[in-house]
Amino acid sequence: MGGWALEVGKMAMYMTFPVALFHIFNQPAYFEEWVTKTKRELYPPENKSHRKEIEDTIRALREKKDQEILKALESMEKKQ
Repeated sequence: MGGWALEVGKMAMYMTFPVALFHIFNQPAYFEEWVTKTKRELYPPENKSHRKEIEDTIRALREKKDQEILKALESMEKKQ
C-alpha cells in the first residue's frame, strides 16, 4: 500500500502530536494564569460585610438550637 515511508510518517505524527500538545499546554505562565483565574472564580476574596453576615447567621442558628435543647431538657425534667 503505502510502504515503509508512510508508516514512518504516521508513527512520527502519532508521537509528535501528543508531545507537542503537552509542551504547548503545560507552559508555566499559561498554567499559572489558568490556575489563578480558576481559583479566584471558585474562591473569591472575602468581603468583610459578607463575613459578618455569615457569622451573625451562624450565631443566630446556634442560639436557636440551644433554646430548643433547653426546652427539651426542661420538658424532660418536668416529666420526671
